[in-house]
Amino acid sequence: MTDTAEATETLVRDFLDAWTTRDLDAICSAFADDAMYHNVPVDPIVGLGAIREIFQAFLNAFAEAKLDVVTLAAKPGLVLAERVDYFTLNDGRKVELPVTGVFEVDNGKIKRFSDYFDLADFERQSGLKL
Repeated sequence: MTDTAEATETLVRDFLDAWTTRDLDAICSAFADDAMYHNVPVDPIVGLGAIREIFQAFLNAFAEAKLDVVTLAAKPGLVLAERVDYFTLNDGRKVELPVTGVFEVDNGKIKRFSDYFDLADFERQSGLKL
């Protein structure tokens, strides 16, 4: 499979959009089995099984999630996506978090996903510790 700029962008946009539906299978289907997910302020998570577990924990903590793309740049195998992520916790509290994500794609699957954001801001708004 050729990871064109268009195919790479579509994969990442579909992944980001899948959070709105809360469909864990759709969210995880974007990833390679040996992928790495890194919320850069904390330790990286390696392997689809571990990534699936952390994404399930996020879905369990939040009643709603919407990841709005502000700016996106794509080339074959690479996407940079500036976003504002909106979460509503199960207790009704809201989180609004500016994030920039870097996605490396190989053979139509995300191999590396790194999110850069202000950890203290996230923890203050959410009351959660990553």
